[in-house]
Amino acid sequence: MNALKLFGIMVTAILLGTTWAFAAGGGETDKCAACHQQKNPGLYSQWKNSAHGKQGVGCLDCHGAAPKDVDAFTHEGATIATLVTPKDCGKCHEKEADETMRSYHATAGEILESNDAFLAHVGGGQPVAIAGCESCHGGKVKIDPKAPNKLAKESWPNSGIGRINPDGSKGACNACHSRHSFSKAQARQPENCGKCHLGPDHPQKEIYEESKHGIAYAAHKDSMKLNNDSWVVGVDYYDAPTCATCHMSATQKQPVSHDVGARISWTLRPPISKHKDNWQAKRGNMQDVCSSCHQGAFVNGHYYQYDAMVELYNEKFAKPATAIYKMLKDKGLLERKAEFANEIDWQYWELWHHEGRRARMGAAMMGPDYTWWHGIYDVAQNFYFKLIPSALAYKDAEVTAYIDNLLKTDPMHNWINRDTKTLKEDIRSGKLQEVYRKLFQQQQ
Repeated sequence: MNALKLFGIMVTAILLGTTWAFAAGGGETDKCAACHQQKNPGLYSQWKNSAHGKQGVGCLDCHGAAPKDVDAFTHEGATIATLVTPKDCGKCHEKEADETMRSYHATAGEILESNDAFLAHVGGGQPVAIAGCESCHGGKVKIDPKAPNKLAKESWPNSGIGRINPDGSKGACNACHSRHSFSKAQARQPENCGKCHLGPDHPQKEIYEESKHGIAYAAHKDSMKLNNDSWVVGVDYYDAPTCATCHMSATQKQPVSHDVGARISWTLRPPISKHKDNWQAKRGNMQDVCSSCHQGAFVNGHYYQYDAMVELYNEKFAKPATAIYKMLKDKGLLERKAEFANEIDWQYWELWHHEGRRARMGAAMMGPDYTWWHGIYDVAQNFYFKLIPSALAYKDAEVTAYIDNLLKTDPMHNWINRDTKTLKEDIRSGKLQEVYRKLFQQQQ
């Protein structure tokens, strides 16, 4: 083909609004782009102006499928799949896909095995389990041979972070990198994480917004260089951290990671907080992030306070509440057999799953209002004036004796049987504070 003819074809392609030269798609991808430009102009424009579009990554590079794939179908002469999975993305982004599939995000789709999903199904019903729980967590994508795209309507659309895909992979890259722009700037912003990390049981978005970090981000968002290829905290930007900064993005010592648990030392999700495996190393990873902007004494002071708060929740509330609830269940004293069919089921659940998580996460992210007013304040009110009265109402001698002993002899709880004047004197003298001194030393 001579140069003049090649030039003429290129000009024609540009005038028609089609796209030229795709790595694996060739002419078939040109056909995809031309058609979708007319039928889905927003989708087309997102892709065309994305890094994929600018680098010549075409529709079939991502959506191309083998005829044997269970979700493959023929569309306009090409064999494609609607679903693009981490395994597909991993053809180019191998490290990122591997880290994602090993992360806690990738296990989120196993929600059907949890009490969260049980409650949604029995308290609500399947429609809310799909549109609510699985839209964040992800669920198993089901195949419907009769559907035009082979995907069952019950499970598609679904961009849940832990989606279980027909090819055996776990996760959905587009949960964070929204199709079809796949913007890195969007993925780096806290609003992106806030699709799922908000609400009564894990209000990280709200906690972040009230923290000094969130306030700084709101004030300096425009100077954060969110669209930079290089995005190293303290080097490329320094005004504020985002969720990505702390949990995923590069520092001067660490590369970008898609394993969101690599810098977390506590797991705050269960009724009683636990240290994660290899927690000291993971804490060191997070402290490295902190040290980009803070001195060592500041960082160590934060963890000193944070650890004590987690221990306070564990020792004062979570462990005795769990012991009381377990005794009632083991003795078969609850009126109804099903989980969440008794009032005390909900009281215990909200104490740790809602109120307790808010308190612990508030302390982790330096959100004082969530640590106290939306956290331990609610935990204490529930523990003393909901869960304990409900437990005593069963009139079991062992349960009653446990509670009586706790409230009379435990120095963290016996305040409830003392007078206000003496308690205030103990606060002023520092005597009451000494009761909790050991919590600051648990991790030293």
